[in-house]
Amino acid sequence: MKIVLAPDKFKNSLTGLEFCNAVEEGIKSINPNIDIVKLPLADGGDGTIEVVNFFLKGKSVNVVVNNPFFQPVSATYLYSETSKTAFIEIAEASGVKLLKTEQFDCKNASTLGTGEMIKDAIEKGALKIILGIGGSATNDCGIGMATALGYRFLGKNNKEVKPIGANLSNIVSIDIVNVYPKLYDVSFEIACDVTNPLHGKNGAARVYGPQKGASEADVALLDKGLQDFSKIIKEVFDVDPQSVKGAGAAGGLGIASKVFLNGVLEPGIQLVKNLAQFDSKLDDADWIITGEGKLDSQTLSGKTVQGVLDSAKAKNIKVATLCGMIDLNKNEIKNLGIDYSDAVLNHSKDIKDAMKNSYNYVKIMAEKFAKTLG
Repeated sequence: MKIVLAPDKFKNSLTGLEFCNAVEEGIKSINPNIDIVKLPLADGGDGTIEVVNFFLKGKSVNVVVNNPFFQPVSATYLYSETSKTAFIEIAEASGVKLLKTEQFDCKNASTLGTGEMIKDAIEKGALKIILGIGGSATNDCGIGMATALGYRFLGKNNKEVKPIGANLSNIVSIDIVNVYPKLYDVSFEIACDVTNPLHGKNGAARVYGPQKGASEADVALLDKGLQDFSKIIKEVFDVDPQSVKGAGAAGGLGIASKVFLNGVLEPGIQLVKNLAQFDSKLDDADWIITGEGKLDSQTLSGKTVQGVLDSAKAKNIKVATLCGMIDLNKNEIKNLGIDYSDAVLNHSKDIKDAMKNSYNYVKIMAEKFAKTLG
């Protein structure tokens, strides 16, 4: 019998790999002959970098780049010499995690540091770059990132504008003459889980600007900037930004990744599955065991468990979910295509006990599941 283990993390409690180890221990204690395949997953959120490196087997690279306000910051990305693949999270150089709340000011923030990280990875020899674009502090439509890669954004009198969101309306042309030549040899995959358009009531500025320190006046300024700049993008690249799903992700980095990097936008879970060669490793599997901290209605919106269920259904493989807690009734669980489920809270004294001893409880749940296999 072959069982594939494909969990997400239990936030603040258990990593995906720890889950795999706990389940393996539990199952093997009941039946040591079962073939276990560990494929921890992630959906592009916190902890994705550890999961990516499980498959990438890369090394951490540290590089000093510009933070959102043009100050030096040490940023880290993963690079695999073997596969010539880099994994870069924009939050490392251009993220809110680098700032105190009172410093949030997205109209004056730039993605320049993200572009510098990309250039560094290409200099190292990267031919494929996976870009995670969550957690940005910016709303510059990626002009900072593009500036680091040789694009020039010109205002009146052919003067280069400072690459920040507040200046988007001042751009009248894009000079692509000196774009970093090696950029064209690299393929980009962009982990993008939002579908927001670039501008308008559901656009980057109006939806996410206030979370990044934008006042009402700032939001109006930024939204107009995105509208004005989208006309320039259409002229130069013959792409209508408003027709691109996810264009407004990360302050416009969604559309920037497409036009400046020729990147492909995909849900984070799909990118991680591709990296893991997930579907091909399911051949001959009898069960997939997945799990996350909380199984609820959110599971259906591009989360890891939904990604697992999609693959399992295509190959007619049974699915078991071992979760921290389950906020669905039996019919809802069955309708999701789940054949077996259990939760840590069914075994623990309370939530505190569940969080503290999740490894042991997952192991106990795995033993219980293994006993049902006969």
